[in-house]
Amino acid sequence: MSRQSNERDTGTLRKLSSVFSTINAKLHKYGGERTPSGTNSGPQAPDSPRTQDQSNASGQFFFEYLVVVSLKKKRGQDGYEPQITYQFPKRDTMGQSQREDEEKSLKAITLFCFPEGVNWAPLTEYTSETFSFVLTEIDGSRRNGYCRRLLPTGKGARPPEAYCIISRVACFGLFSKIFDEVEKRRQKSMAMIYPFMQSLREAPFPAPGNTVKIKSFIPESGTEIISLTRPTDSWLEHVDFRTLFCCLRDEEVLQVFAATVLERRIIFIADELSTLSQVIHAVAALLYPFTWQHTFISIVPQVLIDVVMAPTPYLLGVTSNMLDLVIDQSDDLLIVNLSDGAQERFITRLGDEDTIIPPKLQEELLQALSIRQPNSTAEELNRVISEAFLSFFVTTVGHFASHVRRGGSAAQPGLFNKKSFCKATEPKANRHFVKHFVETQMFDIFMQEVEKHPNREGFFHKKVAEYEQKRKSEKGKGGWGRVGL
Repeated sequence: MSRQSNERDTGTLRKLSSVFSTINAKLHKYGGERTPSGTNSGPQAPDSPRTQDQSNASGQFFFEYLVVVSLKKKRGQDGYEPQITYQFPKRDTMGQSQREDEEKSLKAITLFCFPEGVNWAPLTEYTSETFSFVLTEIDGSRRNGYCRRLLPTGKGARPPEAYCIISRVACFGLFSKIFDEVEKRRQKSMAMIYPFMQSLREAPFPAPGNTVKIKSFIPESGTEIISLTRPTDSWLEHVDFRTLFCCLRDEEVLQVFAATVLERRIIFIADELSTLSQVIHAVAALLYPFTWQHTFISIVPQVLIDVVMAPTPYLLGVTSNMLDLVIDQSDDLLIVNLSDGAQERFITRLGDEDTIIPPKLQEELLQALSIRQPNSTAEELNRVISEAFLSFFVTTVGHFASHVRRGGSAAQPGLFNKKSFCKATEPKANRHFVKHFVETQMFDIFMQEVEKHPNREGFFHKKVAEYEQKRKSEKGKGGWGRVGL
């Protein structure tokens, strides 16, 4: 890549390093004097869909551990603080130093289970909700946190509690079903959760499209067989686009997408944590085959709210009670209000979001999105929406391979010619957008992989080949116009 590109990346990394240091300092202050080994605040890009697919192969276990986080009254103070009151499996075999590090990691996790802070009041009614977050290790590997908050059994007013599963695998729908089983057993006895989670822990994570069966005994009901099926489209299994398109009109989704493609600073505001996590993961998934490379925190704990002042691009989810803490940060910020009944979806914006994508491409995207059916399943909805945005990238930048120069052998690493690539973009109306997009870090990283791996194949490459074949066929017939995927 170019020297200018490398210098830009170095500057970005320095800024990110400063931001992460501040965030980690806050986490460590909360968790104790020692640094929580292996735990970051989570401000990293989510795994690309294909990376997730490779790491989630059959044989990967479902989860690392389950914890229950309860809100406990602060001693001599107002408010509550989250504490872990149950953990499975126990870490009895760990050495003292390793156990202390693990405890610090778990304390950091409590922040994401109750990100709103300490201002809770006992409740008699509470609608349970499920959400997720990402934790990034020091070595760059990632763990997913799946959380269900509910009101514990009992009488009278009481604060909610959270059940959190930490796993290397990313499959939101599957873990939501697991929580249904956990919650059903919790209503009878905490002791009933243990054998179910033990059976689950011993079962391998199924390959795409496969099913694993878990045996679980429940008093008065006998032995139950619980079937957990992994979706066939594994690269979309952590995503549900329904919430995103329920909160925003299609035109508004396109504006958010446009700002994301140009790697801007974007904050999503919502009352419900489930809304935040589902929307932010859905927005990131619209970028496929490209991957968000910057700060990514689906739910920002109150103690980390200073991250909104970061000068680098980010995707952040912030609960409505913290809106006043982010609304006056700067003018170059897109704040999207997902709350029910919001009069204005965009609290602040740059103002050009509806002109970033060329008009013709906007029309085509809206047309592709309009074919989805109101009663479609999550899988059907995911397929329609993902193909619409994938088609957008095939049309605009699908000609990248023709502009990678290689040495004497086609198998050797190559060098991407950005100038010729932009000049070859057709129609000309798309060139302005492409010239801006090629300067993003997500495009830069994508092309670095193309340069290194000349024979790399994947879903996107397959769609590009199909598009090019249809395009040649249409030209041979003397036809004109856009070629569908």
